[in-house]
Amino acid sequence: MTKKITLTVFALLCFLNLFANKSEKAPPGVYIQNIETSVTIDIPKDVNDTLITIKHNQEIIEADISNGKATFNYSFNDSGDQHIDVIVQGKSNIYTFGVIPLWLSVIPPLIAIFFALAFKEVYSALLLGILSGTFILFFYAGDGVLGALLNGLLDIVDNRVISTMTDRDHIAIIVFSMLIGGMVSLITKNGGMTGVVNKLSKYASTPRSGQLITWFMGIAIFFDDYANTLVVGNTMRPITDRLKISREKLAYIVDSTAAPIAAIAFITTWIGAELSYIVSGTENLGIDESPYNILLSSIPYSFYPVFTLVFMFMLIMKRRDFGPMHRVETAARKNPPTDNLQPHSQSNAGSVAKGKERWYNAAIPVLIIIFGTIIGLLYTGWDSALWADNTKGFAAKLSGVIGAADPYKALLWSSTLGVLTAVVLTIGQRIMSLKDATESVIDGFKIMLTAMLILVLAWSLAGVTADLHTADFLSQLLTGANIPTFLLPAIVFMLSALVAFSTGSSWGTMAILYPLVLPTTWMLTKSAGLPPDEAMNIFYNVTASVLAGSVLGDHCSPISDTTILSSLASSCNHISHVNTQLPYSLTVGAVSVVMGTISAAFNLSPVIVFIPGFIILYFVVAKWGKPVQDFS
Repeated sequence: MTKKITLTVFALLCFLNLFANKSEKAPPGVYIQNIETSVTIDIPKDVNDTLITIKHNQEIIEADISNGKATFNYSFNDSGDQHIDVIVQGKSNIYTFGVIPLWLSVIPPLIAIFFALAFKEVYSALLLGILSGTFILFFYAGDGVLGALLNGLLDIVDNRVISTMTDRDHIAIIVFSMLIGGMVSLITKNGGMTGVVNKLSKYASTPRSGQLITWFMGIAIFFDDYANTLVVGNTMRPITDRLKISREKLAYIVDSTAAPIAAIAFITTWIGAELSYIVSGTENLGIDESPYNILLSSIPYSFYPVFTLVFMFMLIMKRRDFGPMHRVETAARKNPPTDNLQPHSQSNAGSVAKGKERWYNAAIPVLIIIFGTIIGLLYTGWDSALWADNTKGFAAKLSGVIGAADPYKALLWSSTLGVLTAVVLTIGQRIMSLKDATESVIDGFKIMLTAMLILVLAWSLAGVTADLHTADFLSQLLTGANIPTFLLPAIVFMLSALVAFSTGSSWGTMAILYPLVLPTTWMLTKSAGLPPDEAMNIFYNVTASVLAGSVLGDHCSPISDTTILSSLASSCNHISHVNTQLPYSLTVGAVSVVMGTISAAFNLSPVIVFIPGFIILYFVVAKWGKPVQDFS
């Protein structure tokens, strides 16, 4: 019902958009308190800089005067209506600008998160979050309450959604996800998935072994978190259903292996982004080490990703769970998950290949996606000069190639080949006709549509938070504070988690925080007079804390794209996935920051720090974890 309401609202907005005045749709400029913004004012064309004075609160503003326009960068320290006085040949002209209080920038994500968790429904929650943001933007642009509400509604369709849908990377993720959905639908109907289930049944015969295989697969597909999530979730779901493992537990294993392993592995699609962010934060600091060496040196300080993988392994081996996860696991043992109860139902995709359940009809397309992605990454990132550099080792060269690759091209190429291979295998063995195989693929596309709607809304909300500078507000909580150096990594970790939770993007969090916190850390360690080795340990710790904190916030956020994809791939109710994963993520996050990040800041070896952290996590599992009774 909620999906129908959301789609109806979208249709109504599209209809209203036909009658909207396009010239008045978007605010002429967004001015946020304490955020430097480019301001342009129209002036007479014959005026030069000697005949004009620009002032704000008696402060003289230097401007570039050209072709009847005065342009300058300015940061308004106060919110509300701000007046700039432009004096041309002694005549004063007052220009009024609506400046949005910076603290309002957290309202849209808070509204989305609150409504998603309170009402257990993510579509309308995201829509309300976006609307609150566009309303704020238009209200401070001077549209009034009703005007801001109407223009904000229309802006969702003709600006936010459209800009999201025209982003190349977003479109690539959507197409990749649709192709995976089409392939899964086909290999389910041609009996391949049933064959895989029968084959793995020899090894996955109990809930523990089924979860363990899922965990191993999540680690094995380490090179990309999107591919990891969709491949592992879709492949293992029939097996975990048969073993009476809850969809929530499957989603947790899928979600909490994908980003953590991609974040710390040496050869992943994350490498290029991480390096570029570190470069932007260190280029003017005069540090002797290269950005790549900084990244490698920071990996031992990535406590949250490592603790997450180990904690999950402990839960599986001890056959214990706690909190909401224990309740859903107990319920699943009594009543196994069925597709017709799930939001992304595949009940219409049951096998039609009775007696032809061949495991390789599913395994070959999946392996083509896995190895095709790796080959695509090598192809798009190949650099002959890098491989000719004898000063670098094989691992460094390979990481450099993967880091420079285009992961979206690689994913699109491999998923296309995977679908075509599944079709050829199906037709070639006369399991289905070309028409039926094509319809099966299209059925998979249809199943993915509602999940893609969530992704589009989540990305649109991320665009609103970017315009309102939500991350800048959160990051300014750190800037200027008198922080002891040993607490700096922990504060950065928590700040990164908060930004990622509010924006739903770990990569966006890293892009914003690295240029801010790395120079700040360097200056603080210098002013504190720390010895060079201690200063660099703090620096590595902070570098890792941005990455680890962003992964934690991403795991906890209901508006995160990877969290949404994990729910999708596991056919799990999204809010139920968030609620059951949250206690586990927060538990590991608390141990990571106290026993890992803070302890390592006292110049202790990260290797030594991991040991008491593992012990505490084991104690948590043994003390608070409850056995999940097997009712079979």
